Amino acid sequence: MSTMRAMVLEEFGGPLVERQRAVPTPGEGQVLIRVEACGVCRTDLHVVDNELPETRLPIVPGHEIVGTVAGLGPEAHRFSIGQRVGIGWLGHACGQCPYCRKQQENLCDWPGFTGCTIDGGYAEATVADEDFCFPIASEVIPAATAPLLCAGLIGYRSLVMAGPARRLGIYGFGAAAHIVAQVARHQGRSVYAFTRPGDAAAQDFARQMGVTWTGSSGAAPPEELDAAIIFAPAGELVPEALRVVHKGGVVVCGGIHMSPI
Repeated sequence: MSTMRAMVLEEFGGPLVERQRAVPTPGEGQVLIRVEACGVCRTDLHVVDNELPETRLPIVPGHEIVGTVAGLGPEAHRFSIGQRVGIGWLGHACGQCPYCRKQQENLCDWPGFTGCTIDGGYAEATVADEDFCFPIASEVIPAATAPLLCAGLIGYRSLVMAGPARRLGIYGFGAAAHIVAQVARHQGRSVYAFTRPGDAAAQDFARQMGVTWTGSSGAAPPEELDAAIIFAPAGELVPEALRVVHKGGVVVCGGIHMSPI
């Protein structure tokens, strides 16, 4: 395959446009991935709406990618042809800045982001740094696994950063939240879900996930919380979350974009 179809964002606020492109060639330390599935994340909408200043145009969005290795660049040795892998949001880090040296690559001073500064997964193929690919079992269903490459990753990282909270609040009950809620319950925690005022569907969904309590974002839970995670891109939720956690509690801002606090 020398050419491929790709859905390309050519202007902010515009539609994705189907284009024929040359299949990319993997560079040093990169792999060529034949895309099997790519999820849609809220961050993809931030890219389209020009809410992330790093975004370059034209760009192929998509960073919840599952695919198989179809080619190896020079010095790429981690994976073999035909192996299934996943690709997430963080697609590159410099490896040299103080954050990279402390294994905090998500804070790298010179990062690359899949579907934002690096062409992503809304195409038949893409290339990725092998160091930022995840091995995935061959028997998984690609479309069901793709959301784990962002909602799962960022959700679990936020849960870890929340510490050993027994009473955990979650603001914005969507993809990441419903995964985190299930993990937290499995760990024996109590989960308190906060949604937009009047969002009965989200509150019903939260109850189906077994949360202890659910209410609107401005409501007070029945007891003080140990920590809260904010997934909704709404800055006004930060003081709300601080208000319901106890002194010394933790509030984690789990999203990539947030409106002013």
